[in-house]
Amino acid sequence: MSFPPFIDLPPLRGAAGSLRLPGSKSISNRVLLLAGLSAGTTVVRDLLDSDDTRVMLDALAALGCKLDRRADGALAITGLGGRLAVHEAALFLGNAGTAMRPLTAALAVLAALQGGRFTLHGVPRMHERPIGDLVDALRQLGCGIDDLGQPGYPPLALHGQAGGVLHTQREIRVRGDVSSQFLTALLLALPLASAAGPVAIAVDGELISKPYVEITLNLLARFGITVQRDGFRRFTIPAGSAYRTPGELHVEADASSASYFIALGAIAATADPVVIEGLGLDAIQGDIRFVDAARAMGAQVDGGPGRLTVRRGAWPLRAITLDCNHIPDAAMTLAAMALYADGTTRLTNIASWRVKETDRIAAMAAELRKLGASVTEGADFIEVTPPAPSGWQPAVVHTYDDHRIAMCLSLAAFNPLVAAPGTEVPLRILDPQCVAKTFPDYFEVLFSVAQAADADIPVITIDGPTASGKGTLAAQVAQRLGWHQLDSGLLYRATALAAQRQGVAADDEAGVARVAAALQLRFDGEQVLLDGTDVAGELRQEHVGSMASRISAHPAVRGALQALQLGFRRLPGLVCDGRDMGTVIFPGAPLKLFLTASPAMRAERRHKQLISKGIPAILADLRADLEARDERDRTRTVAPLKPAQDALLLDNSGQTIAQSVDQVLAWWDARQPFRALPGAA
Repeated sequence: MSFPPFIDLPPLRGAAGSLRLPGSKSISNRVLLLAGLSAGTTVVRDLLDSDDTRVMLDALAALGCKLDRRADGALAITGLGGRLAVHEAALFLGNAGTAMRPLTAALAVLAALQGGRFTLHGVPRMHERPIGDLVDALRQLGCGIDDLGQPGYPPLALHGQAGGVLHTQREIRVRGDVSSQFLTALLLALPLASAAGPVAIAVDGELISKPYVEITLNLLARFGITVQRDGFRRFTIPAGSAYRTPGELHVEADASSASYFIALGAIAATADPVVIEGLGLDAIQGDIRFVDAARAMGAQVDGGPGRLTVRRGAWPLRAITLDCNHIPDAAMTLAAMALYADGTTRLTNIASWRVKETDRIAAMAAELRKLGASVTEGADFIEVTPPAPSGWQPAVVHTYDDHRIAMCLSLAAFNPLVAAPGTEVPLRILDPQCVAKTFPDYFEVLFSVAQAADADIPVITIDGPTASGKGTLAAQVAQRLGWHQLDSGLLYRATALAAQRQGVAADDEAGVARVAAALQLRFDGEQVLLDGTDVAGELRQEHVGSMASRISAHPAVRGALQALQLGFRRLPGLVCDGRDMGTVIFPGAPLKLFLTASPAMRAERRHKQLISKGIPAILADLRADLEARDERDRTRTVAPLKPAQDALLLDNSGQTIAQSVDQVLAWWDARQPFRALPGAA
């Protein structure tokens, strides 16, 4: 999946509909490691496909696990049975704490007992995330670990000699007040060291994120290891513990990801609900307790097995004070919900935010202030007071390469629900690529349930004569903005092709209009599906284009296709090209272009295009045909080819496509409220 450098969110005014979330990251990476350590094959269904799981899968493959993606989408993992197949490897783990911490523990134990050398590293931010408490615990056990950079942080080198002995007879102590991932890593790895006797872990300090440890214990039990425990203070792995594959395992939808849509329902589902599929109130993930916090703020949440239904209840939302120790990650969503509350929301016990993908307390404070909120931050708390109804500010949101920042703050686009009339503002989110860490399709899912007024959904129209480069320019501008694209010419070409197939003549206006009205057309990437068959190649044939030009002069045909064209106006925006996009179809578009080039240049471009596709063509004939089409398009009585009165003229005869794209984007940005803001591009 490709992402634009930024996404602009127009003012959003409601939400409704059903959605399915990706699999839980916390469950996915735990399951992958456990399957990799087990003997036999584990079939994993509904596994999260994200940056974090990909680095874990790459690591398992490098260590000798067999990975088999089945036709039904399930992943079959044949594990190592607790025995190293590879004794030396350098593993890149990105910014995935759920991969770095448990792999450090597992490989340190395996290297110490069976011999080997492994280096683990990641992106620069991973080398700023502390791991010293886990390393200290493993060194107590007798594992060989060298710091390759700053002590207490990755990168690390893990090493040992075959036949090594670990000090399992004494209690291993680990801090619990920085990250529960350190305890989770030990719990996942130490069954490997239990052959000589039980292994005990004692937790120093107050354990944070206890629900995540519950996930770990639940999954260990699924893989045949029952951990004995004394509350959250002491854990004992029985002697002779061994990982046993459960055979098949389903990954439930991610509860942290659900928090954004639970919040969305609480904010914007005023008529029909937001329905979340794949997650129920019986989920094993601790972040399902976000539901309780959302209800405290006013959300109406109902649930059953594998489903949550969310509506707005109290409005404005109720400001709350909450100890977030149990939901530290999901609590970030509460900070975004606070923008819609009736007072100051205070979230406490969130010191762990400061050692995540970024310093999340500082980052959320900075970005919420851009929106107009008043924010107070401390070492382990944040207080958010929403903007006044007339105090919302358009903002360029910096995401700090942190997926949760991007997803949380996208909720600020619903400011029309509280902003004073006429003061609604759009939002620009930089580097939306960061959501790929856990939820690659986040923005597509958000747009599928978000609602906006048609006038708020931006449109750029690009009109011009045949072979002026409209389609290429529109496609690249749409890609840079992350918007939808409409090639209106393809609609007319598809109508022409369908008419030809049905034996309808070009001059039979009523007949062609009937064909247009019944057109079964769908765009899927490079494919253009007519009645379920890809006709992209046929649509570029000259006889189809010539007929398309003739039928486009029929008022009845244009009327039949107009509603279809209007339906392409969808969030987050639309770039469309044709002959009358700016004059007839979208006369209110905020940016209209008329693209021109000399007939000679256009004929040369079309000639090269056809030859490259293996279609024979004569340059002189192409030019004559283009000039004839131009004349027909200019002189037709309905929607003649001409610039809109407020269109900007762009002659690209002497420009590269990149130069034309840059020019269009510069014109677009000049119309945005972000251009004067720091970091706008």
